[in-house]
Order: sequence, then C-alpha cells, then structure tokens
Amino acid sequence: MCGLAGVARARPQGVSAQLLERMAAAIRHRGPDGFGLHADDRIGLAHVRLSVIDVAGGAQPMANEDGDVRVVYNGEIYNYLELRHELQLRGHVFRTRSDTEVLVHGYEQWGEGLLERLNGQFAFALHDRRTASLFLARDRFGILPLFYAERGGDLYFASEIKALFASGAVEQALDPEGLDEVFTFWAARPPRTPFRGIRALEPGTWARWRDGALSVRRYYTLDLATAEAEPADAVERLDELLRSGVRLRMRADVPVGGYLSGGLDSSIACALAAQGSPYHLRTFSVTFDDPPLDESAFQQAVATQLGSRHAVQRIGGGAIARVFPDVVRHAETPLLRTAPAPLYLLSRLTREQGIKVVLTGEGSDEVFLGYDLFKETLVRLFCLRQPDSRWRPRLFDRLYGYLPPQARKGDFWRRFFLNAGSPDDPLFSHLPRFRLTTRIRDFYADRFRAGLGAFDALGELRQSLPPGFMGWSPLGRAAYLEIVTLLSPYLLAAQGDRMAMAHGVEARVPFLDHRLVEFALRLPDRSRLRGLREKAILRRWAEGTLPPAITRRPKQPYRAPDVPAFFAGTEPEYVAELLDAASLQRTGIFNPEAVTGLVRRCRAGLATGVGENQALVAILSTELWHREFLGAPARERAPASSGELGAGASIAA
Repeated sequence: MCGLAGVARARPQGVSAQLLERMAAAIRHRGPDGFGLHADDRIGLAHVRLSVIDVAGGAQPMANEDGDVRVVYNGEIYNYLELRHELQLRGHVFRTRSDTEVLVHGYEQWGEGLLERLNGQFAFALHDRRTASLFLARDRFGILPLFYAERGGDLYFASEIKALFASGAVEQALDPEGLDEVFTFWAARPPRTPFRGIRALEPGTWARWRDGALSVRRYYTLDLATAEAEPADAVERLDELLRSGVRLRMRADVPVGGYLSGGLDSSIACALAAQGSPYHLRTFSVTFDDPPLDESAFQQAVATQLGSRHAVQRIGGGAIARVFPDVVRHAETPLLRTAPAPLYLLSRLTREQGIKVVLTGEGSDEVFLGYDLFKETLVRLFCLRQPDSRWRPRLFDRLYGYLPPQARKGDFWRRFFLNAGSPDDPLFSHLPRFRLTTRIRDFYADRFRAGLGAFDALGELRQSLPPGFMGWSPLGRAAYLEIVTLLSPYLLAAQGDRMAMAHGVEARVPFLDHRLVEFALRLPDRSRLRGLREKAILRRWAEGTLPPAITRRPKQPYRAPDVPAFFAGTEPEYVAELLDAASLQRTGIFNPEAVTGLVRRCRAGLATGVGENQALVAILSTELWHREFLGAPARERAPASSGELGAGASIAA
C-alpha cells in the first residue's frame, strides 16, 4: 500500500510542485520506496509508494496512453490479473504488470461500474480529463483511508489528515461533535472526523468533484438478512471462499508474512498462507509480560505446527508509554485504549525483519459473531423475557471470561446489562458499551459541554440506520452496528492501517473479502453463534487444520495495559505535563478538578475498572492529540524535494 495526496482547483490557477511535495512528505512513512507527482492548471496529484506488485514498473501517478485518465492509488486489487485479461480481450493495451493500471483501463471501460468489479482494499483519486472531473473512491469496508476538505471551491484530499494540514490551506481546528463521537463509539463515524471541516470518504462510496462542487454516492450496502437454514454445502463453500481469499491476498512480488495472535482468525489466515506461500512463511506476534494478557503459548503452538519463522515483539514495562505520543500522531485521533501501541511496535519489528506485507485476522469477529457482545445480546434478551427470573441473569457470569471473576459477578454486574435499554431500541445490543464509554463525558469542561449544545451522537446513529434494519435479527443488527461504529473507523483505521503503515507495512485482510463477508452474513445466526459458542462454522472448518487448543479455545480479545502502562512504573514526563491542571485549562476540553481526582486514583493503583481506564487513556490521548495538531505550530519539517521523499523518486510530467 501507499499514500496519496492532491488538490483540485475550481479555477485554472495551477498547482505548485512544492505544495504537492509538502503534502507527500507528511505521509512518506506510508510509501518509503518511491515518489511521484503530476500537476497541471487545475489538478495536482502526489504519490508515495510502497512497492509490492511490479516493483520496477508500478510508479505513480499512472496514466492511459493519451493522458486523459490519470490515477494515484493506495491499496491492492487482488483480482487484477482476471480484470486485466478481460480488459485485454476488449482491446486495452497494458504497459506494466501492476494492478494500478487495471484501475486506469477499467475506469475507461466501465466508469463508476468498475468499483463493483474490484476485489480489494483501496482508496484512489482519478483525474478524468475528458469530463474535467476528479473521481475519488474507497473500498467496501473502509480498510484504507481517504480524507478531504473543501476550501473556496478547491478540494484537498489525502490518505492522512496530516497531509491536508501540510498543504497550508486547510484549517487545523477541533470539531466538538467529532470528538464527542470518539468518546461514544471509540472513533468518529465517517464522514465526520475530530477536525472541523475535514471529512472521511465513507466506506463503499465514491465522490466526483467538478467545477468546484463535490457529489458523493454509495455503491455498496450491507444486507444482514439471514437464511432460515444452513445450506447443505456451507462448510465446503466456506472452504472455497477462505482459500480463494487468502490465495488472492498472497499475490505480491515480495514475501507475504502474517500476524499471529494465537486466536482462531489469525491462525486460519496464517495456516492457509503457509500452504500457498512460495516462501518460508514469516509470522509475527505481540506478547506481554503481564500474564493475563499474554497469549504466547498459543502463538507458538500454531507457529510450530506451521513451521513458520516466528518473531516476537515483547511488551514490557514502559514500552507503551514511550511510543504513545507517536501512536497518537499516526492515529490522528484520540484513543480510548492503548491497544494500538503494541501493534505500532509490531509493525516496526516486521519491517526491520524485511517483511512489508502481512495477513491479519480482522473482520472475522464481526461477520462470524465472535465477540462476547453478541452473546451478551442474546443473554439480555433471554433475561428480559422473564424479568422476574432469578437464575437467568446468572448467565452473565459466564461472559467476559478474561476479566477477573470478582469483576463479573454479583447483582450490580447483572443489573448493568439488564437496565441498559429496551429491546425496542435499534441500538439495544450496543447500549451497555455506549453507556460505559460516554462516562468520559463526566470529565468535560463546562464550556466544552455547552459548545456541544443539543448534539446527540446516538440519535444521529439511529437516524442513519438503513430502512430494513429493524427487520434483521437482533444479532444481525448487532453485527451491523459493530461494523459501522467500530470495525471501519477504529479497528481498521487507528488500530490497523495507521499502526502498520507507520512503518511502511501493508496489512491485508482476507476475512473482509466481500464474497466471504456476504456468504457469512447470509448464514443463519445459529451457524455462527450456537448457544454461547462463537464462530461455530469456522471452528467446524478448522478441525484438523489447527491444533485443538486453538479450535476449542474461547474467544480472547486482544488487549493491552491501559492505566498501568503509564503509572505502574516510572511515569513519563509528558503525563504529568499534559494532565497538569493549568495545561488542561488551556486546552479547555476537560475539567481540571475532575481529571486531578482521576489521576490521583490512577497513581494510587485504585483505578481498576474499565470506565476509569478508558477515561484516563481518552483524556491523555486527547491532550497529546491536541498538542500535536491543534496546540503549538506543527513541528518543523524541512522543505521536501523529490530526492528526499524516498528511493526511486520520480516526477511524472
């Protein structure tokens, strides 16, 4: 994958190479292997390249024969060979072996209809000189990012927001509503971001800019209406889709490795990769000194069975705190958990080991109902059908087995779930999580709270739900909410793309092959969640392929230390500096007195609940984010030249 940036002018006043170079320099970590740009009187395109397919010939921007169609692109089109063959039969002539050129000729042939033919993860900007327009598009599930801002009829766009700021034309300002969404859903929901006037192109949409006006259209929608019965050949069909999805994602002119968490999903991806790789598979894992978080035994069991060359990033005391400011800078958003930090360190290790493409297991939990949240939804509904039952609520004690027993038992624990909301509420499945997260609002400064006015993040989410939403099953509704509120804006973005690309590592996501997603979402709920046994059909498929310790293991979510990361050992200087009352007062988002009380509990080791851990990380990361992007002027960067932007730099005329 790579990074792109550019400008579209409403008037023919030109786009300077220096502006494009500044934007590209801000995201050169995404593409350390090369640089290119194109500029004319209306359109400027810049690209930083991570060379994976057609290493020698895939430089961008890339144009057709007469230069009427020109593209900058971030991602991979996995079925590019099949599309290339089809386009050649229609008379198109290819000059490279890259998947990028398929976008150029595919757009010539099918226009916007190209998007429905693509199997991949992508974000791209395409200049169509024939219609004097700029075409932007993003993949179905939002695996890769694309941001834009409109200023006086001009459009600025980029893979990361820091490139927009580097243009010098985009205002750096806070959007209180975007920030409030972060503290509700863990991330702002596209198109909103935490920055005023900066939008994220939504997953599954395209946009066209022409004559200073931007129109946005959706080309892909999720349908979670399930079948009544499981097809007789469901496991065979699942086998075909899993193998095809991984096989396509092994297409590269460099070795493809795998992230191995020790759970079912990453183990499946790595097992199939090992079967199809022409190289000795390389696998990479995060382990923790804290025993409850450590999964190294399961990781090693899979690596041993696969015979992979396995490398481990161990997370010890102080490691998360040391890199957390860099993590926030790359994420470009406040965070509620420290979980992205170990993945930032893992991608650094991966790149140091000479691997720049890995498979990951993201997406499986959402479509195969792997999270405890889905079991929790069923248990809540079961209990509410007999509200006077004394034994039904005891089922809650069987959920969240990774938490200490004393934290998940008792009447208060059960009442938390039972009093969270009505089954008639479209957001029923997620109300306990949303209620817990929005406790961060208790720390708002009065002035910031007043600035939000009547904004209602949950109300907006309810209004945005698709027409058929309430006709889906409770688990279908829960899966949809998980995909649109957490998977795309947080797991695939802040925790996924940003942490991997911080070190120029491309993460490929076979469980989000749209064919597999559509197959899984059509299966009956009980095929995926049987009783309280998650991913039932995946486990059936994996028997005999993976060690029994993996196929029979209950879901263990990926977690990292939160409050202890900053207070269990030597406290970093920036923590006291940013959480000082005077500093908080200057920022103006949080109440210094309330934060001081929380910090006192953290330093004393008393802040052990999920709510306080989330609040501390949210407040600290927000102060880091504000300092990086909205406080002092952006850090000085030397003017970039094409030679400074990476090896193999080139200027496309």
